[in-house]
Amino acid sequence: MQSQPTDPSDFANPNFARPTDAAGGNVTPAHTDALINEPTVFSSQFVDCMEMNADARTVAAYLDVHQEWFRRCAHPMQVEPIGQNSYALIIGHFGAFGYDVEPRVGLDLLPQQAGIYRIETVPVPDDTYLGYEVDFQAALNLVEHSSPSDPNLKMTQVQWQLDLSVAIQFPRFIHALPDALIKSTGERILKQVVRQVSRRLTHKVQEDFHSSRNLTVPKRVRKRFL
Repeated sequence: MQSQPTDPSDFANPNFARPTDAAGGNVTPAHTDALINEPTVFSSQFVDCMEMNADARTVAAYLDVHQEWFRRCAHPMQVEPIGQNSYALIIGHFGAFGYDVEPRVGLDLLPQQAGIYRIETVPVPDDTYLGYEVDFQAALNLVEHSSPSDPNLKMTQVQWQLDLSVAIQFPRFIHALPDALIKSTGERILKQVVRQVSRRLTHKVQEDFHSSRNLTVPKRVRKRFL
């Protein structure tokens, strides 16, 4: 594999693509035999919301049938159904200092309970361990309110929060670097990847919902990234 640049911004691009192994993930082959047993954990949170020009029941009816929109809205991420409510997807390119992975994760889109939708990590069938583990936990809440322009019309704010952590078993040469540098660089890159993926997915879902129902997309609100 050719060497990669070490500028962290180069690794926060979900459009990055390269050949992967049979399991769908990617790890530099020369490094897999020299992984340190103790993984380094990186974590990030994302809190966001999107406005829908419809009541909560209409929005829920759309979200309930994720088989019709999830793969389309998740593009360009590589998505593969692995169950009735679950998908395997590559969330983006994550790497620095000459070591990189493209984390592949199984996500279960759980049926709503009292207007709350949860997305949790599930195993990917026949997946091969490639030196990393991903923990993806998200919750979406539907909050109906009156339209600012017409109190007689209902709108719905979809509020959601993502907690994401990636545990990576680095090769020995990475641990020659200061632990603080590894940690700070990894979390900065992960935050960039999460922010880009989340903003893109939010925008596509909002556009897809309104287009499918011939509704006008409301004015976008400012993202709240943690």
